[in-house]
Amino acid sequence: MATKAFQKTYTQLDAITKATISLTAKGVSNDELAVVHGKLAQVVKTKGDVATLQVFAGTEGIPTNAEVAFLGNPPTLKVSDALSGRFFNAYGHPIDGGPEVEGEERQIGGPSVNPYKRRQPSQLIPTGIAGIDLNNTLVSGQKIPFFADPDQPYNQVMADVALRADVDKIILGGMGLSNDDYLFFKHQFEGAGALEKIVSFVNTTEEPPVERLLIPDMALAAAEYFAVDKNEKVLVLLTDMTLYADALSIVSNRMDQIPSKDSMPGSLYSDLAKIYEKAVQLPAGGSITIIAVTTLNDGDITHAIPDNTGYITEGQLFLRADTDTGKVIVDPFRSLSRLKQLVQGKKTREDHSQVMNASVRLYADAQNAKTKLENGFDLSDYDLRCLDYAKDYAVRLLSIDVNITIDEMLDTAWELFAKYFTQAETGIKQVFIDKYWPK
Repeated sequence: MATKAFQKTYTQLDAITKATISLTAKGVSNDELAVVHGKLAQVVKTKGDVATLQVFAGTEGIPTNAEVAFLGNPPTLKVSDALSGRFFNAYGHPIDGGPEVEGEERQIGGPSVNPYKRRQPSQLIPTGIAGIDLNNTLVSGQKIPFFADPDQPYNQVMADVALRADVDKIILGGMGLSNDDYLFFKHQFEGAGALEKIVSFVNTTEEPPVERLLIPDMALAAAEYFAVDKNEKVLVLLTDMTLYADALSIVSNRMDQIPSKDSMPGSLYSDLAKIYEKAVQLPAGGSITIIAVTTLNDGDITHAIPDNTGYITEGQLFLRADTDTGKVIVDPFRSLSRLKQLVQGKKTREDHSQVMNASVRLYADAQNAKTKLENGFDLSDYDLRCLDYAKDYAVRLLSIDVNITIDEMLDTAWELFAKYFTQAETGIKQVFIDKYWPK
């Protein structure tokens, strides 16, 4: 981090906690960077002439007479086309052995796009995963999280989405990744020959948790460069937002702020919204779509992190293990894309909505049949067919390892309807049955 000739330097600290330091300093602004005893820090609170700074690497070893040099500017990222194919740390420095990127220095964490300059999302983003494309179709400019228990293969799903999505650039923001996860993403992208489409910002478990707070802003600064300056369709993948929120909690607790629900800071909603609201469809065609992972504690979606996330985002994708087939599926009952109607039947085939509704309704009938079976009731012929259909539907369409086009998904659904049900039982309009029912 370059120092400046006119930087302000102080040598008297008022207070030190495990993550923060406080001192009296005039003319300091929020988000400004500083070097404290050789460690990078950032101003997180100012009150009168007293500034509180979060020290990214922790305050261990910092004395009360430590030198504090304010750098006069918030964190920045150098942006250019040379970001493509590279892996960076939370400060935007390369971790892949390559050279530093030269380019225009942009402030990270700036405001989101003016609503007046936004367009209603209308472009389809296919992922090849039927649980998403068929039932919860994604639209460019959307913001949507995966809710998953920690033992679900959500990073595998993220990598699959990255490699299959029809976009110009993928920006990965990895927070608290294990070294294995980091290497997994690196090998997946390299092995698929897709590195040139991908820019990665990674904070691993071995690095200070507070550094995670920079990752989403770094990723979104890069995304804005490609979407706004280059008019590209950009998909931002953020994993794991629960670990990001935990880092927020560390800093706020060390600042003696009164915690809100589930020990989270009272600012959690605005902290998350600042990130998710960067999703945008721009008039000239560029877009930023955000898919994030929020890991759950024992499936608890009432926890402050998923609860706040649900208010901000346009739906959620819920991963769960299907007990009947052993597959990890995108749960059709707990998943929702609030923007899917903007593209279903408009950018996809005319029968999309009808097929989606029929397939999920029949799957719901199978769950009812399962409940009857568990409670010792006799099953009808229809119940038994629903149960068989549900297994096929989970394996061939809901499972995350399915990779087919949307037309193939629709054809597969029609094939399953014809295999297990009469035309009347599907409840689909006759005009579509006449056209698409397998002959």
